[in-house]
Amino acid sequence: MKAFVVDKYKKKGALRLASLPEPELQDNDVLVRVQATAVNLLDSKLRDGEFKLILPYRPPFVLGHDVAGTVVRAGPRVRRLKVGDEVYARPRDHRVGTFAEFIAIDEADVALKPNNLSMAEAASIPLVGLTAWQALVEVGKVKPGQKVFIQAGSGGVGTFAIQLAKHLGAMVATTTSAGNAELAKSLGADVIVDYKSQDFEKVLSGYDLVLNSQDPKTLEKSLAVLKPGGRLISISGPPDPAFARELGLNLFLKLVLRLLSRGVRKKAKRLGIGYSFLFMRAEGRQLNEITRLIEQGVIRPVVDKVFPFEKTGDALAYVETGRAKGKVVITVAD
Repeated sequence: MKAFVVDKYKKKGALRLASLPEPELQDNDVLVRVQATAVNLLDSKLRDGEFKLILPYRPPFVLGHDVAGTVVRAGPRVRRLKVGDEVYARPRDHRVGTFAEFIAIDEADVALKPNNLSMAEAASIPLVGLTAWQALVEVGKVKPGQKVFIQAGSGGVGTFAIQLAKHLGAMVATTTSAGNAELAKSLGADVIVDYKSQDFEKVLSGYDLVLNSQDPKTLEKSLAVLKPGGRLISISGPPDPAFARELGLNLFLKLVLRLLSRGVRKKAKRLGIGYSFLFMRAEGRQLNEITRLIEQGVIRPVVDKVFPFEKTGDALAYVETGRAKGKVVITVAD
């Protein structure tokens, strides 16, 4: 099969199109013919070696964390899925690699594709959908009437999270440029802050939850937006001790992560605010819940551009510009 591989950790490194053997199936796996995949900043960060400490992929490896496609083979212990099923997934860490023609995925990570979406639209959903679900439903436990601030409302996570927060009954604020304000409004944002001309920490106050996806300076400013008892959930770091325990990291790495997040945890504690770092995980059951919302019309995908498989490198470069509205998708096979 053909796949785009990373030969070595390298900033802005090139992807190489290679011929690889078809993936081997484990007993609980399904083999999926990839019909579409999507690009995430996580792919760039893995290629650049930013997560080497916690996700030590050994080059050469295949990038790609979103997939929509068709089951072509099933392992002997697979019970829920069958050959011919149209599915989508975010494969679990250490088993990613959707920039390829085929991928083997544990059945537990897979859900049936929403029947009202194309393969390209479905491929845009898993990573950002699960990130928003785990932040707002699982960790944040957002309730009707609460105030939620979602940063970067026109980005991949932002476009999904605004819709989900609105569905959960929250009053939603977001940051975006004036040019993307109408998009954010159409997704359900109640308050839109133009990050080019306004300081969100001067405009917003008394919020129950902030979903941070930006830099350390923005993370610190986010504390000022929250009320005592509020929660700051960051998907861009710094990792906290709870995350280190979850991953079962060694003592040295636990200490490193504790030190990295010490500043924000201390400030949050002083203000009576909870701080959590979220590194989303693969979860087929949650994707099934997301499928239900999509089929009901509660959530719609936002796709900016679609690239052909041979232009995967260009798709990654476009995402790195930070200008994408929603997700960037790659079509792999018809």
